[in-house]
Amino acid sequence: MAVHLERRDAIAVLTLDRQEALNALSFVMIGEIGARLNEVAQSDARALIITGAGSRAFCAGADIKELRNRDLMSQRRGAELGQQTFARLDTLPMPSIAVINGYAFGGGLELALACTFRIATRNARFGLPEIKLGLIPGYGGTQRLPRVVGEARALELIMTGRTVEAEEAERIGLVSRLVDGDPVAAGIAFAGQFTGFGLPALGFARAAVQRALAVSLQDGLRIEADLSTLAYRTEDAEEGMAAFVEKRPAGFRDA
Repeated sequence: MAVHLERRDAIAVLTLDRQEALNALSFVMIGEIGARLNEVAQSDARALIITGAGSRAFCAGADIKELRNRDLMSQRRGAELGQQTFARLDTLPMPSIAVINGYAFGGGLELALACTFRIATRNARFGLPEIKLGLIPGYGGTQRLPRVVGEARALELIMTGRTVEAEEAERIGLVSRLVDGDPVAAGIAFAGQFTGFGLPALGFARAAVQRALAVSLQDGLRIEADLSTLAYRTEDAEEGMAAFVEKRPAGFRDA
């Protein structure tokens, strides 16, 4: 198995482990990622961390040898498999964090873009180099990258296929922050900023922001009002407000 899933207290940690190929994504590996994400969805984890084994790569992209000499329907099914697997991250009840250590190219960057958050070590390198192969990103990169860094910058990165260094990635908002030390420990520390809050409110907040990118401001405000109203109906909201008034820590129960 090239995809490992473990628990670190309340955090699920998914590790891509195919170091001989810089953790490149075979179709079997994408299937394994999907299976592990289904396990996480059924668990009581409060956050998911995705990282790559070793210090050289988070994930260097698709396994190019698998992409050659396939008919058009096979190519289409391969793109849909990657898209559907990565989109599973949007429906998890908990936030996900890509901790990018080393190369995140092609499908590897597309996997990271599908996560709620991205943080990176200082040796991280990013890119969507498919144009250099006569191709374009097929696992969601053309759709998610402009939502993260803007249309003009996304077009430049996709149409040049150039590599982005860690410092630039932070500057343009491709990653939230740069971290030092052990990647998993850094991811756990980052997750600690929100794992104490109730999952319903976290989910409402994530849904409101994500849907804002696809609708008009007026429609977005209506969505925010709907989700805000739903949040008030949770037991966590009553507990949070009571704790504030009583000047004590809140004890959220995800209810």
